[in-house]
Parts: sequence; structure tokens; C-alpha cells
Amino acid sequence: MADYPAPHLIEFPRLGAPGIGYISVGENAKDPLPFAVQRVFWTYYTPESIVRGRHAHHRTEQLLFAVAGRITVTTETATGDIQIFRLEDPNVGLYVPPSAWHTMQYSHTAVQLVLASQAYAEEDYIREYAAFRERWAQQT
Repeated sequence: MADYPAPHLIEFPRLGAPGIGYISVGENAKDPLPFAVQRVFWTYYTPESIVRGRHAHHRTEQLLFAVAGRITVTTETATGDIQIFRLEDPNVGLYVPPSAWHTMQYSHTAVQLVLASQAYAEEDYIREYAAFRERWAQQT
């Protein structure tokens, strides 16, 4: 099994000023991006009562951003370590390794941007929690 870091926040540079606005940039796939981006997607208009995610990946690494609103992300690693992250600053992304089960809850105005290391492949998803625990327990 590849050795991935635990879920953690990555702060991107915030260039600009209040009077003109800001831009944040990640370039060269490694600074501060931890992988080459192969897929980009975003979610929006998600009702606050809905919990999304509820899966892990075999191979895909992700960076999650709340480009608007607030997103509460709960991660669980193969070792059982559970962390809760509150994303609400658009220049801070949450790194989610393949081995982390994750769920997201959104504020009414939230827009989530996701950068992924792999193209979409249904076989990369672990959608059943019991299968996640079994798969990663074998690796720890």
C-alpha cells in the first residue's frame, strides 16, 4: 500500500487586498498541490440536511475547497482516527488521501470545489463503510 499523509489542511497564497479582491493559485502540481490534478468538479445548492460523500477511494487523492459558504468535513483514516474540519476560507483546502472515509455537510450557500488525482472510475470508490473498514484494516 502506498504511504499517504493523513487528512490535513493546506493553505494557498492569498494575493490581493480587500479593495480589489483576492486570487489564490496552485501551480506546478507540487507547490502547494500534493498531486497532479486529473479531474475537477464542484457541488452546489446542496440542502443543509444532506450528508454527501460517505465513501473512500482506493487510489484517488483529493483537495476539497469551500469556495463559498461553509463545509464541515469528517474524515476517518484506516487507523480509526476521526477528524472534523470546517472549510470556510476559499484559500484553504483539505487534503483527503485514498484511505480516508469522508462525509461533507454544507451551509445553504456552500460551493465546493474538488481537485482529484485520478479521472472518475466507479471501481475506485468504496461506498460501503464495512467494506472500507475491511479493506484498510488488512493494510494496517
